[in-house]
Amino acid sequence: MPAKRSRIAFRAVSEAASSELLLRPATELAALVRAGELTARELVEASLRRIDELEPAISAFTHVAHESALAAADGIERGDSRAFAGVPIAIKDNRPVMDMPLTMGSSLFGEFVPGHDAFLVRRLREAGFVIVGKTSMPEMGILPTTEPRRFGPTRNPWDTDRTPGGSSGGAAAAVAAGMVPVAHGNDGGGSIRIPASCCGLVGLKPARGRVSVGPDGGQSFLVSDGVLTRSVGDTAALLDVLAGPELGDATWAPPAPAAGYAGLAGVDPGRLRIGLATAPPYEGATIDPACLQAARDAAALLESLGHGVEEITPPWSGLDLLPDFTRAFAPQISLTTWVGGQIAGREPTADDIEPLTWALWERSRAQDTLSYLAAEGRLESVARSLVTFFEPYDAVLTPALGGRPVAIGEIDGLGPDPMIKYRRSAAFTPFTAIVNVTGQPAIALPLYQGEDGLPTAVQLIGPPAREEVLLGLARQLEVALPWAERVPAPAKG
Repeated sequence: MPAKRSRIAFRAVSEAASSELLLRPATELAALVRAGELTARELVEASLRRIDELEPAISAFTHVAHESALAAADGIERGDSRAFAGVPIAIKDNRPVMDMPLTMGSSLFGEFVPGHDAFLVRRLREAGFVIVGKTSMPEMGILPTTEPRRFGPTRNPWDTDRTPGGSSGGAAAAVAAGMVPVAHGNDGGGSIRIPASCCGLVGLKPARGRVSVGPDGGQSFLVSDGVLTRSVGDTAALLDVLAGPELGDATWAPPAPAAGYAGLAGVDPGRLRIGLATAPPYEGATIDPACLQAARDAAALLESLGHGVEEITPPWSGLDLLPDFTRAFAPQISLTTWVGGQIAGREPTADDIEPLTWALWERSRAQDTLSYLAAEGRLESVARSLVTFFEPYDAVLTPALGGRPVAIGEIDGLGPDPMIKYRRSAAFTPFTAIVNVTGQPAIALPLYQGEDGLPTAVQLIGPPAREEVLLGLARQLEVALPWAERVPAPAKG
């Protein structure tokens, strides 16, 4: 495809092949708008057209902002110097976007529309992104699948009978299906890395405190905001947009590198010492052979690239952290439920929320403050021991998931004993939540494809607050074993 083309030729291609256009890197799309080879309106129209075509089968969105997105696109002209001027993006439905519904995947929030943007949304707008809508998530972001009772299941574009993962499942499905080139997500127990792994995308959980959770929060022990993308380059460039504290944040990560994450992602990281860990942190997990083989194949690939790899057994083996994680996590779910009740103007009832949310709500309300603080203290103690253990290594390699993307209906928030499914979710994703406890950055990379045709990813865990190490290593792997040409059928148009 030639680097330059006439406006008329490009417009014809954009209307006939919106899917091809939206599979391009976001940085490339912005360059086309900047050069005048494509208008922002044409690009946003292409995205909205793909959403309208695919949404009935995928159900990735809870709200599509046709009018406001086109109005924003019309305000972007050729030569706009912003890094992502005219590029469409979607926001997960647990962060406020002014004048768009905020539902948290729950009927409890009704038709609530906030009157402000999250700080990260403001930054995305300032970078030139056009917000085309809100993406689906499990109720309150609890599960690693996306099947909210209010909106119904989001489906994996690789196999619509399977989950796209969660809790940023709508975001991942939208990018994988070619509805948008990139999408916002967040990760409190793997909620970026899990859907990235299920959908064949790149998913970076930034270090704790790297991206502000304001203005509605001052800090978060578990949750980090980020993006779902197709490439390491886009992931690094988006981190440059989102990284850095905002006025009033309670805590924040050390400063980002002066050269920027995008600038460092392409730099040869040199010979690194990498630990390979295949024993899961969750005692009840059995790891699928395909997931284990992917980690071992990635270790061999890293060795062929000149890195030193050794098998390690972190001091997470044999631990059962799920009770303490739940004691620390459930109050956040209860707080969100309480906020929903304030919006509704009444005390939440079991009819307002799904059985799993109700179970965590009741569990949290019955828990005393000392139990909560003790659980958080134990998690912090485990985190310190793990970070100390990992200190000699530049990165730690693990399987990304414990198994293949599960079938729709296998893990949801419904049923008479939803805590069984909650525990099943931990066995499905045993390697992710521990990194939220330690606060380290971690990235999921779709290096392989299984015999079942589904993506098979690995996870790399980086040193504290050193995302540039992960991004440089991830870029090496991307060059050695490209995945960009592998796309599900819906993305092909």
